[in-house]
Parts: sequence; structure tokens; C-alpha cells
Amino acid sequence: MEFSSILPFLKNRTILITGATGFLAKIYIEKILRVQPNVKKLYLLLRAGDTKSALSRFNNEVISKDLFGVLKDQRGANFTSFISDKITIVPGDVTCENLGINDLNLSHEIFTEVDVVINLAATTKFDERYDVALGINTLGPMHVLNFAKTCGKLKVLLHVSTAYVCGEREGVILEKPFNLGDTLNGTSGLDINAEKQLIEERLKELNAENVSAKSITSAMKDLGIQRARKYGWPNTYAFTKAMGEMLIGIFKQNIPLVIIRPTIITSTYKEPFPGWLEGVRNIDSFVVGYGKGRIKCIPGDPHSIVDLIPADMVVNAMIAATVAHADEPDTHIIYHVGSSMANPVSYSSLQDFGLHYFTKNPWNGEDGKPTIVVKAMQLSSMAIFQRYMKIRYLIPLKVRYACYIQY
Repeated sequence: MEFSSILPFLKNRTILITGATGFLAKIYIEKILRVQPNVKKLYLLLRAGDTKSALSRFNNEVISKDLFGVLKDQRGANFTSFISDKITIVPGDVTCENLGINDLNLSHEIFTEVDVVINLAATTKFDERYDVALGINTLGPMHVLNFAKTCGKLKVLLHVSTAYVCGEREGVILEKPFNLGDTLNGTSGLDINAEKQLIEERLKELNAENVSAKSITSAMKDLGIQRARKYGWPNTYAFTKAMGEMLIGIFKQNIPLVIIRPTIITSTYKEPFPGWLEGVRNIDSFVVGYGKGRIKCIPGDPHSIVDLIPADMVVNAMIAATVAHADEPDTHIIYHVGSSMANPVSYSSLQDFGLHYFTKNPWNGEDGKPTIVVKAMQLSSMAIFQRYMKIRYLIPLKVRYACYIQY
């Protein structure tokens, strides 16, 4: 799709964005405001109890980020008034009906004005509490869908999921929707209502036992992993995101629905500038650990492909898909957004890149001295990994334990 056909679509449009404080949401917001300043309005749903709290979150967690530096330079002295004119902050919560919006006048305004709904609300922790993950990743999209159905001018609903709803399969994975009750391993009996009930019963049991809040959190995390693995998913995150797709897919009716499934999202490639990243995210923890000299070995096949996609490319795909499928009532289309087909990167290449970068740009330690990195040992099989762990850790620990007992 030509860029020239996208900008006219965005002109005078009103967009509702959930999960507005998230990493990807911020990049999406910045992009829209920068490339199409004539967008009519962005309604940003932030989890908060009132407008004051939501506005505080927006100021501290969104607009203050250096990500918006290019836009600030572009708008100059008019930046603050531009933001005030284009953005309306909406306190709410996707885990609630009507998105937790208590202001009836504001709800009516959104119902009347919104053309596009973008659902970016999610918890991305792999081992999140099952009750929390189900509420946000599974039931949240359903609440967003129900809200979207009340928007009289709606042209499309775009939901951001993850490519890892497909599990850990190899080879080419097609962009197929889930049916209600589908599982990755063929185990029957997946029922989302039953999962919700299971959580409620488990919480009642834990509360009846008067266990600590920490124990409840631990039990809820364990339950999520257990349920995910029962049906073939590797973690609670992918499992609850898959169930979210099931719900909105089956209940969409005539709502044009686009689902974006990105792979591992990294820092920006180009826009608004290269390398913007917030916090340490998934693959980034490996890069930081290596740069600090803490990672000495890498378990896994060095020729395996790690599917990385820059955040600004994901946002570009979101915008293009929105325009491409607007006003298509029967649409239920899925896009995988990744790099492994067009530009595959192996784990060994990733390590080479890290070695090259941190050799030229060493990480300074707490003592101010540069950290010297070396090529990590590749543990290409489970047998090699176990042998390494035995020699590197198990035997020394046993020796120390024997010395301690003898002493």
C-alpha cells in the first residue's frame, strides 16, 4: 500500500487507543501525530480511577518520553496546545464492561466520534498471575469488541496479539484464526468460562486458607503455567492472548476485525529515530547481560532463527492494515509481522553482532572501567549443556559443601 493513500485516510479521523502507556502504543501515538497532524482526535484509554490520575500517568509515562522529541521540534512553541487539541485522556480499564469509563458524557462522545479502535492493552509477562492475564489478555479484548460495536462510525477494530499464540512450532506458520476451544496439542475441553470459574474457585480456596498475598500471587502464577501447558502453550502470556483471539473472532459479527501478530519486538529501526527502547524487554535482557559480561554461554542451536521485528515496523503494519481493511464488514484477517522469512537472523549472528558492538562500545562497570566481552560458549545440545552445568557449577558446589560439612 502506498504511503500517499494512508495519510488521506487518517485525516480528520478519530481513533480510540487502549493500553496507551505501553511501549508500542507510545510509538503508534507519536507516529500518527507526526505524519498526520490533521488527525481529528486520539482518545487514549489509561488504567486509572479518575481523570486526574489518568492525566498524571499520561504526562509522566507518555508525553514526557524523549520519543516525542522529534514531534516537539516539529511543533515548536505550539507543542503543548497541539497535544491538548488532539488528545483526550480517558480513565478506564479494559478488564471492565464499557472499558471502565464512568463518565457517561465522555462515553457518548466516543461512541459518536470514533472511526477506528486500536486495542494495545495487554500484560506481556510470560508468568503473569493467571487471574490478571485472563482479565487483560482474554476478557479485555472482548470488552473492547463490545465497546466497538456501539461506535456508530466504526470502520475497523485492530487488535494487537502476538505471533507466539502459535506456540513453539517450526517451519512456515500460516495466519489462521483460532476457533473457540482450539488447542495446540489437540487436548479437548478448553472452555474459557470454565477457566474463569477455575480461577475464582482457586482464589476462594486460598483466601479461606488465610495465606499471604505473596502465596496467592505464586499460586496464581503456577496455575497459569499449568493451564497453558495442559493445552500446548508454553506460557500464560501466549495462552491468554490466544483465548482473547478466540473470543473476538467468534463474537465479532459484522465488525471489521484485523489481528496483528508481531514476533519479538525490538527498538525502533528508523522512526522517529533509530534505537528508541523503553526498559529491558525479552531479547534485550540477553543483550544487556552479554554487554555486562555476565553471559558466558548460550544454550541452543546456534543456527536457529530468532525472529526480531523493530517496533516502528510493527506500527507501520498496524496503520497500513487499518487503512486496507476499513469498511470491510466481513473482514477477519490476521497478519504475522516478523522478519524470519525476509531477513532471518541466527542466534550465532546475534552473538557476533553483540561481540562487535560491545568491543567497540564497551559497557562501563560500576567501577567506571570498560567491560571486556568474549565470544560466549555455544551449548548446542542438552548433553553439552548438562555437562557444562556439571563442571561449571555442580562439582564446585559439591566441593564447597563437603568442605563446609568437614569444617
